[in-house]
Amino acid sequence: METMSNEELQLWIEQVSRDSFGVPFRHKASFNSRLSSTGGRYFTKSHNIEINPHQLAMFGREETERIIKHELCHYHLHLAKRGYMHRDADFKSLLAQVGGSRYCQTLPGAKARKPLPYRYKLVCSACAMEYPRKRKVDPKRYRCGKCSGKLKLFIL
Repeated sequence: METMSNEELQLWIEQVSRDSFGVPFRHKASFNSRLSSTGGRYFTKSHNIEINPHQLAMFGREETERIIKHELCHYHLHLAKRGYMHRDADFKSLLAQVGGSRYCQTLPGAKARKPLPYRYKLVCSACAMEYPRKRKVDPKRYRCGKCSGKLKLFIL
């Protein structure tokens, strides 16, 4: 279990930025212990970076450095006005080039996301065909796909 202060994290991120990207990191870096399902985050308005301290404690410096590189990819690409989002080719290529992680490791004890159960059901009044739905829809706008009968909405 490794711990570190925000000042040490700031110096570490500045060093990783110089060594891996060749460009200085000129904004604020800090730990945020309220992050639960993410390793870190980059703020596009303030250009600050937050890192999950639980990742450092559980998986060590090596894994945390990969998370830092991931966030620095967002940072440097955004400031260079290039594609900084996960889906952008610029982001993917820079991340592979510096050796950052695409996804952080799951923390033990973290809540798994459960899919929402169906809350609504459309039922055909002619043939009784059922259409489960997660979101509420207006049954007047739709017809049965099987027999073109009218649909009725039920809340489960």
